[in-house]
Amino acid sequence: MRLFVSVDLPDELAEPIADIQTTLEDASGLNFVDPAQAHLTLKFLGEVTEDRVPALESELEAAVSDTDLDPFAVRFGGLGVFPDLEYISVVWLGVETGGEQLRQLHEVIEARTTAMGFDPETHDFTPHVTLARMEHAGGKDLVQRVVRERAQTVGETRVESVCLTESTLEADGPVYSTVRRISLR
Repeated sequence: MRLFVSVDLPDELAEPIADIQTTLEDASGLNFVDPAQAHLTLKFLGEVTEDRVPALESELEAAVSDTDLDPFAVRFGGLGVFPDLEYISVVWLGVETGGEQLRQLHEVIEARTTAMGFDPETHDFTPHVTLARMEHAGGKDLVQRVVRERAQTVGETRVESVCLTESTLEADGPVYSTVRRISLR
């Protein structure tokens, strides 16, 4: 099973996310994420054997409990890229509020999953929603311009749970399904 830990976005944010993607549709080299499957990844786990899932679920429950967080609001807005504007591999939607709570969740999940033997992150955690991946730099100028100009708020959601999510790679792209939903307090 190819797994990651995420915060799912509500259906009502799919349209505003699609609207942002429309501003980038003329950028050659971009592969867009399906806005209906938009999510914020807290930890990518990779390939996991089914027999490890119960222990993983238990550790995720403990991690969420460790944060002692109540449900909280996250507001999305602004665009960014990884790793930087000169070499773009990912275009993302940023987080305006709720970032501190998302970082807390990431840190405890990171600690518990690495203790289980999962690979540690190799970069600092930046809460974001991936909008597109850039395969080649043909549309880099357009992406740079849109990222610099687009700062307005896109929408808001209330984070009430964290999901253990399975990614199944299909011909049309990945399909995500929730393995386990873990509620905040």
